[in-house]
Amino acid sequence: MAGKTPIIVIKKKGGHGGHHGGAWKVAYADFVTAMMALFIVLWLMSSSKPVKEAVAGYFKDPSGTADKTGSSMAGVGENFVVNKDNMDQLKKQLEKAIRDVPNFDKLKDHIEMTVTNEGLRIELMESAKGTFYDTGNAQLNADGQDIVIKLAQELGKLPNKLAIEGHTDAQPYANERNYSNWELSADRANAARRLMQENGIGGDQVTQVRGFSDQRLRKPDAPLDPSNRRISVIVQYQVDPGASADTPAVPGTEKAQTKSADGKAPEGASPDAAKTSDAKSSEAKTSDGGKPADAKGAESSSPK
Repeated sequence: MAGKTPIIVIKKKGGHGGHHGGAWKVAYADFVTAMMALFIVLWLMSSSKPVKEAVAGYFKDPSGTADKTGSSMAGVGENFVVNKDNMDQLKKQLEKAIRDVPNFDKLKDHIEMTVTNEGLRIELMESAKGTFYDTGNAQLNADGQDIVIKLAQELGKLPNKLAIEGHTDAQPYANERNYSNWELSADRANAARRLMQENGIGGDQVTQVRGFSDQRLRKPDAPLDPSNRRISVIVQYQVDPGASADTPAVPGTEKAQTKSADGKAPEGASPDAAKTSDAKSSEAKTSDGGKPADAKGAESSSPK
């Protein structure tokens, strides 16, 4: 027994060859991704201009909230009022919104927004070659229309009133004898008003259209500088609803009325005020039928 050799049994298992690894899968995934990116680029290059602008707008503002006014609001509601406390907020929101305008990179140096005592002043300044208007022309060009329409869409959501101004430089307008910088500045402001009212601004939202010619130069030391040629849109502060619309512009002017139509002294006036008024009116009578002197003068100066 001790001399027997132990029997060793060797079993071999059949099977496939060794594992080749998964590196090829990573390489293939990279290849497919690169091909997909190539096809997207080729598609964009052959797409229309609106599609390109929409894609560019997405990368500028992926969240899609650049055109929303307010920090936590979905948009501008009817009750949203821009006053002195949140005018800076509106300025920032408008600056974000106009970034979607085509050719914004070319226009951004010619757009300025400033908070003033009157409200938010938005100025579109010209260049030597014409940025928003062609030289000597009262109609907005393509770039001018894009930026004015965008402003109209945003400002039309607000209840605030607007004023639109036109300005020129000191170079005389020489194309026609009866057409000057006065007409040009007013016509440019009016052209902006019409376009804004066609694209979001309410019919009663614009309260003033002003043409200043070269009387309010942006750079008085350089009256021929192109930036003096500009239009300004002023978003005016909302008037306090509690204030009376009949309040006179100059304090105290209502006291100048010493008698009302029924001959009684106005409210708040002393009893002596009516007597003083009667005395003054009797002195104003003349010998030609008892008409007041100022009435006679008015008759002689009336148009024929």
